[in-house]
Amino acid sequence: MNGVIPNQQIAQMIAQQAITADPAVTPEQIQPASLDLRLGTTAYRVRASFLAGHGNKVMDRLAEFQMHQIDLTHGAVLEKGCVYVVPLMEHLALPEDVAAVANAKSSTGRLDLLTRTITDGGTEFDRIGAGYQGGLYAEICPRSFSVLVRPGMRLNQIRFGRGVAVLDDDGLRALHAETPLVDGVAVIDDGLGFSVDLKLPDTTLVGYRAKPHTGVIDLDRIGHYAAADFWEEVHSANGQIILDPGAFYILVSREAVTIPPEYAAEMAPYLAMVGEFRVHYAGFFDPGFGHASAGGVGSRGVLEVRCHEAPFVLEHGQVVGRLVYERMAEVPTQLYGAGIASNYQGQGLKLSKHFR
Repeated sequence: MNGVIPNQQIAQMIAQQAITADPAVTPEQIQPASLDLRLGTTAYRVRASFLAGHGNKVMDRLAEFQMHQIDLTHGAVLEKGCVYVVPLMEHLALPEDVAAVANAKSSTGRLDLLTRTITDGGTEFDRIGAGYQGGLYAEICPRSFSVLVRPGMRLNQIRFGRGVAVLDDDGLRALHAETPLVDGVAVIDDGLGFSVDLKLPDTTLVGYRAKPHTGVIDLDRIGHYAAADFWEEVHSANGQIILDPGAFYILVSREAVTIPPEYAAEMAPYLAMVGEFRVHYAGFFDPGFGHASAGGVGSRGVLEVRCHEAPFVLEHGQVVGRLVYERMAEVPTQLYGAGIASNYQGQGLKLSKHFR
């Protein structure tokens, strides 16, 4: 059946060796609608980001672009502003009717840690064609904070699917009428619109801005760091903030979103014409996110925002992104937030799990 492949079918793909890894894939890597990918033992510092291109191997292109190799075995720092390529532990031998898309995990995106997947022969980031046979590589560019990484860390994830499963706007309206997808008016236009909340109840705190000169974040340390060492609070008394060019912000959506168990969703860009900024998306929303069946009552989306060329006034309720919903090929046997370590079920404005 067409649709996004759920956890139980991912486990079958592993058993059938469509997905292999050294060391073997662990059960903890399998999410309701995706598989976490693990860093290997070597990072290659490269001069610039690149794609392999038709007929080329990533390792052959590395010989062209690499500056030096870094052994990650005992941990190593990936420095802010540098670009690295890390071969991942997982390897694919996809069936001819199965394609895949990759994305950064939520905590990765909230650290402004640009992480994209590249493949042999690949001409796009994070897109893996049907029937792909080969290795996977993470391109990592820390943009706000230097980070300490080790082999086996899971910075990005991959979602598998058959056929076309995206709901069009009519399908979204019908789904929203049956199961409300947001807690207010649904703005549906090429996906479900996401707006920014700059009037949080009982506080003027509306977000956080990354400090420019900070220490290293060890990605294994959960709930360890004081937020004030890495972030400035962003306050607004009038529902406006001015985004500074080059600065990175954590904000929150006005809408509390629900992903029913039969669906998955992905955050996608909104129109470039709305302003000089971009919402970066650690973009996968799993089945059950914010849904009552998985212990949620609607969960807000955290927005990772970077301003570009000119200062920009962002206003309360401004639409900044959209959610694209896709049908699952089968309802997952495991939902987001239901008995698995889901850090962001029922979330509001929230930094990554590394901060106490």
